[in-house]
Order: sequence, then structure tokens, then C-alpha cells
Amino acid sequence: MRITVNDLVFDADVSGPEDGRPVLLLHGFPQSRKSWLDVVPLLNAAGLRTIAFDQRGYSADARPADVADYTLPKIAGDALGVLDALGLESAHVVGHDWGAIVAWHLAARHPGRVRTLTAVAFPHLDAYQHAFRNDPEQKKSSEYVDFLTAPGRAEAMLADGAVELRKWYHVVDTVLTDEQIDRYMALHTRPGTLDAALNWYRVGTLFDDSTPMGDVPVPTTFIWSEADPSVSTLAAERTADHVTGPYRLVTLRDASHWQPEEVPETVADEIVRLVQEHDAA
Repeated sequence: MRITVNDLVFDADVSGPEDGRPVLLLHGFPQSRKSWLDVVPLLNAAGLRTIAFDQRGYSADARPADVADYTLPKIAGDALGVLDALGLESAHVVGHDWGAIVAWHLAARHPGRVRTLTAVAFPHLDAYQHAFRNDPEQKKSSEYVDFLTAPGRAEAMLADGAVELRKWYHVVDTVLTDEQIDRYMALHTRPGTLDAALNWYRVGTLFDDSTPMGDVPVPTTFIWSEADPSVSTLAAERTADHVTGPYRLVTLRDASHWQPEEVPETVADEIVRLVQEHDAA
């Protein structure tokens, strides 16, 4: 389906029981709403109604040209607009990678709209920025951002059959199947998609610590993989300092960065567990 928010139109998948508790699923880079394909059936089977949409820049009709249109408040505003369009006052919010950053922002700045938060891969942004300032491991782990924001990067990644883009899915010992990679490649090689997706990095959100995100008061689960090269141990552990609600850290020993595809059962189980705990409270 397509969901209109102001002057933007988002491609979305909504499934599960019509009376099920709503779960908003936010994807990361360089992926799409399809990153949740293995998680969604498990959530639907548990009685949850899922909403997954291609976020700003990824949906062809939600692709402003100005880098300044990709600030975190504007991207988070899209998620709120999707909930509004569906007549939902609040939802259980789940995010992976960049989607997790958006989810953290929603939980910190709009807690009334977030019943629970499940963040996958990426820690609370204030914890990440603290680690970047103080932790050599995180500084090293963040070097990829310079690579992605270099002038002409989109063109370079798409040159020669998009060989460089395909390599991005192998930044770790990837568990993505060829079918999954081809699915993401098909989207990101369409004119304008990758360039717009890179605006999420170009706008500078990751390292702009001038305005702290703030504490998260809602029940929260953070799923983190030790083998994920983009997040240091310090960043993961400091996240607890920024959650004032019930908090659970799930550390995966044998998973990579692509948790929704690699361990969908674990991700789904943690989402369902948190939803059920919230309902029982």
C-alpha cells in the first residue's frame, strides 16, 4: 500500500490481524522495508499487526532533493505521520541500524507515541557519540561514515555494475543470501535512491552532539551483536545510562550486523516478549 504524509508518499506493507497490537518497523541502510520479511510472519503469528515502510529517500515519491530535508526530526516526523495516517495514537516501535536511531529519537522525544522500543544494532545516539569522543574502538568503527559521505560516493558505488555497492553488503562475514542482496541492489540502483539514502549520513546526525537526544522513559530492549563492526562495546554498554524505563540488553555472540535477516526468530521473540511484558504491566 501507499501512505501519504504531507507531500510525501511512502511505500508500505501492513499485515497481521486487523485488531492486533501495532508494531512499526523501521529499516536501516542500505536496505528497505524488505529487511523485515523474515520477522513479519513471526510477529503476525503472535497476533501483532505490522507496519513496515520505505523511509524518506527510499520511497520514490518521498525523496526531497535537499540534504537538509534528512534531519532526524524530519525523518521521525514521517514515522509519526504514518501512524497518524493509519489512525494510530501509538505503536510498539522497532528499528534496525538507521531505523534504530529514528526509533530511539521517537522514544526519547515522543514517548507518548511509543508503547515499547526495540532497537536492533544501533545504540542510543548519546551513548554512541560519547563513545566516539572517548573510545578509540568506536572512532575506528565509525570511519566508514567518511567513506560514505565523500563527494561523488553514490556515483562511485554505482559505477561498473554497482560492484562497490554490492561489496557493502559484505562489510562483515555477511549472512545475507544472494536473493536478499539482489533485492536491495534492485532498489538502490534505481535512479536517485542511493544518493537520497546517503543524505541520512551527509546531514551529520551521527556526530552532531550539540543537542542531546535525551533519556528514553519507555520499556526498551536493545539487541546488539558483538561481531557488528560499526558499534563498540562501550557504546552498547553506555546505552543503559540513557534509558529510565525498564531496560534489557540482549548481546548476540554469533550474529553480524544484519540481525533481522540472520536471526529473525531471536529478533521476533524479543519484540513479542517486550510487547507481552508491557501488556501485563
